[in-house]
Amino acid sequence: MLRVCHEVNGGPGVLLAEEVNAPEAGAGQVLIRVEAIGATLPTVRRIWEAREPIALGGEVAGEIVALGAGVTTFAIGERVTGLCFDHAYAEFAVLNTAMASRIPGGADAVEAVALVRSGLVARGAYEAAHPEPGESVLVTAAAGAVGTLALQYARAGGASRVVAAVSSLDKADFVRAMGADEVVRYEDTDWGGPYDVILDGVGGDLLTPAVRALATGGRLIAFSSGGGTVEAYELLVRGASLTGFQIRAIALGKPALYDRWLRELWQMRDAGTLRTAVHEEIPLAEAARAHALIEQRRNLGKVVLVP
Repeated sequence: MLRVCHEVNGGPGVLLAEEVNAPEAGAGQVLIRVEAIGATLPTVRRIWEAREPIALGGEVAGEIVALGAGVTTFAIGERVTGLCFDHAYAEFAVLNTAMASRIPGGADAVEAVALVRSGLVARGAYEAAHPEPGESVLVTAAAGAVGTLALQYARAGGASRVVAAVSSLDKADFVRAMGADEVVRYEDTDWGGPYDVILDGVGGDLLTPAVRALATGGRLIAFSSGGGTVEAYELLVRGASLTGFQIRAIALGKPALYDRWLRELWQMRDAGTLRTAVHEEIPLAEAARAHALIEQRRNLGKVVLVP
């Protein structure tokens, strides 16, 4: 099978396509024939930061072709999506059943990859802020897959003002179409605050202006892999808080809540409350081009690799 990997760390150019044997499903796992793979900023970052080659994990969707020992909740032939912790950039991949969910009839694999993981992260980050109707919300990385869905969750949750923060104003029309009332750039000296809730998908140096844009009692939810530091005094003077959010903790620690969010996600999609945005479907062998799009922050919505 075709698999994309890397032998050294660095940018998109280090990605290599190779032919290897398909993996086998272990205990509690399913093997799927991959139909779609979500390329994400965290994966792009990990390749830069890795001291040695790592498996390119990520979101996948496809058809189950084999069951590992002890698997009784899924059947061969079912179509599922989920997070693969091993090699996701491949024609076949294994999923732990705890991280897998069925794709409803009528939905294709590309839509599932664009909706499920990103939608659950957006929902979880928004819920972590304990939002109240009528509050103001700012979303960074607003033109990305999670950001576009976070804008829609804020709108559906009754936010009085939804603002998108982006790297360039050429994304303004797009994020407005996805639910933003206003648009600010990261480099702006004034982000138009104060905001009751800020959902941050970038991290790093943007944490400082994000904290300064918080209202008294505001809540900043950090869900990116970008790291960064915050001056405690900046939180203190605003009576504000910063909370880290990771969807994996919900999936493994609160499976009932995870399943409820998942059901509601598809219901909102069916009702038209949530819309996915796919920037481009790119052949798996051209994964380097997909990573370049993301690294250069040129994508509007999800970048999907297709074997």
